[in-house]
Amino acid sequence: MYAKFHSIGAYVPSKVLSNADLEKMVDTSDEWILKRTGISERRIAKDGENTSDMATKASKLAIERAGLDISEIDLVVCATVTPDYFNMPATACIISDKLGIKNVQAFDISSACSGFVYALSIAKAFVESGMKKHVLIIGAEKFSSIVDYTDRTTCILFGDGAGAAVISATQNKEEAFIDVHASADGSYSDFLMTPAPGTVNPVSQKVVDEGLNFVQMKGNETFKLAVKTLTKDVKDILAVNKISSDDIPHFIPHQANYRIIKAVGDSLKMKEEQVVVTVGKYGNTSAASIPMAINDIWESGRLKKGELMLLDTFGGGLTWASALLPFAGESK
Repeated sequence: MYAKFHSIGAYVPSKVLSNADLEKMVDTSDEWILKRTGISERRIAKDGENTSDMATKASKLAIERAGLDISEIDLVVCATVTPDYFNMPATACIISDKLGIKNVQAFDISSACSGFVYALSIAKAFVESGMKKHVLIIGAEKFSSIVDYTDRTTCILFGDGAGAAVISATQNKEEAFIDVHASADGSYSDFLMTPAPGTVNPVSQKVVDEGLNFVQMKGNETFKLAVKTLTKDVKDILAVNKISSDDIPHFIPHQANYRIIKAVGDSLKMKEEQVVVTVGKYGNTSAASIPMAINDIWESGRLKKGELMLLDTFGGGLTWASALLPFAGESK
């Protein structure tokens, strides 16, 4: 039994936060943001629109596009660092309830921007072991809930959104995942973190006064390590599987910063048409970034059944992951 990438879906909030809007909020400029990040705008969830709401909408699309009934989903995994609640119930449980999925295993994982590819590895293991047949995996973030909009170093980067995929069992090896690599190094945990709430910094007036509930990032250090790690990870997975970068029609990196994407793509000698870039219109949506990007190329008709995807991601933890797999769903 093999695991296949059966379908994709995404949801993007309607509210746009442009660079011009940010110019009115903090000391920054459209020119500076574009030059440093490649981001023009990002989407922001409405008041009362929670991570589970966005995830549910993306999930409905993915299940519908897989041609499945809700009752056929036998596992739900949600990758998020902005859950509905810190830290129970799991957002996956809330999503399951909103979808009408009953008596099915559901849990969250916290791997930041690497979350969706981490979830892919989990789904692959469950399916290939024979334990599950149709796994719903989700990357969903309401990053606007943990961003300090007075901090110009972070508020320009992040946006909200959700992406979901169904990973199904297949006996056709041509549809199967080729490989997934995932790793972590906690010694760099302070590069990208949300200090509170947690057992280190429990809820207190100090947390509020010092803004410890907001995301914090060492930008320059994270940038340098991201380029180095992402490049090495992709080269490793291609070498292990004896696949050339020329044979990859869709290189889909984590959408954190255009400069990182370009540096990695150039190092791999990828042509512009091979590299999927959505960071300009969505910003960094953490665990939602890769499935949202996959959905973009599927909805535009660029992603066809059987075409190879190379996913590559890096996030807080620090975590990183890559995956080689064909798109086994129907073309639009």
